Amino acid sequence: MSSPTDKHISVLLEESITALNIKPNGIYVDATFGRGGHSREILKYLSHEGLLIGIDRDLTAEAYAKEHFSQYENFRFLRGEMGSIAALIRSIGISAVDGILMDIGVSSPQLDEAERGFSFMKEGPLDMRMDQASPLSAEVWVAESSVEEMTEVFKKYGEERFSHRIARAIERERAETPITTTLQLANIVSDAMPFKEGRIHPATRVFQAIRIAVNGELEQLEAALAQSVEILGHEGRLAVISFHSLEDRIVKHFMRDQSRVKDLYPDLPILISTGKPALKVIGKPIKASDEECRANVRSRSAILRVAERVL
Repeated sequence: MSSPTDKHISVLLEESITALNIKPNGIYVDATFGRGGHSREILKYLSHEGLLIGIDRDLTAEAYAKEHFSQYENFRFLRGEMGSIAALIRSIGISAVDGILMDIGVSSPQLDEAERGFSFMKEGPLDMRMDQASPLSAEVWVAESSVEEMTEVFKKYGEERFSHRIARAIERERAETPITTTLQLANIVSDAMPFKEGRIHPATRVFQAIRIAVNGELEQLEAALAQSVEILGHEGRLAVISFHSLEDRIVKHFMRDQSRVKDLYPDLPILISTGKPALKVIGKPIKASDEECRANVRSRSAILRVAERVL
């Protein structure tokens, strides 16, 4: 049996633990359990009175938790969407927690397993579902989306400037033969490009965009952030690791807005507010060290932002 750390290196591990400011008897949530790298480290700081709750919608993450974390009496796994974090926590009788960690985006094991269909570097079914029980796979999305929808998604979620050109190429190809594999789609995208840009693979942005659309990733993030304010106790910490500008912008704006006093009637000459803000931002955004970036390429784009519950 392979070691739990063979295929997955948790990004910004030490920085995340520091950010959570863990109390030994506190209640913490790893909202993106994955292969439990962050969870395993958090558990080192918890006493038997403490509790760590791992959440993930991936069936393989659930199986992994059962196999590798069953010995921890102060660990509980809940399968579900990050965007339902408040309901999941309350379903086990907990109303407030001391810290929440979110490691956003696709995990390394998902990318490494060709049969999951996340990577354009390996031949596999065009899947990309983080929840294997979901009816919407990348194959279905590519087959059923209009040119207009594909163009918008590639532009919005992939920041791809040749979005329409690629969408039209996909439309032409699927009219001749179904698009069912990762390499098939990657080749269509590559052939549609008028020229290649640097070292980045031509399909990188399109695959990212489809993955985000299929899994509703940004909507999940926005919902989880909003609900974090509801379930964080006084001085509870929210630590969020993002990997691209779309995610980081959402996190940055959320923490900024929640750390400001809200003016309920901005048109009036006097300030009428709700009182104290819900959060305060802790420190500056944290990036991986040069040493970590050399050891783990995925960490190069990672940004950790931290906030604390005020009320």
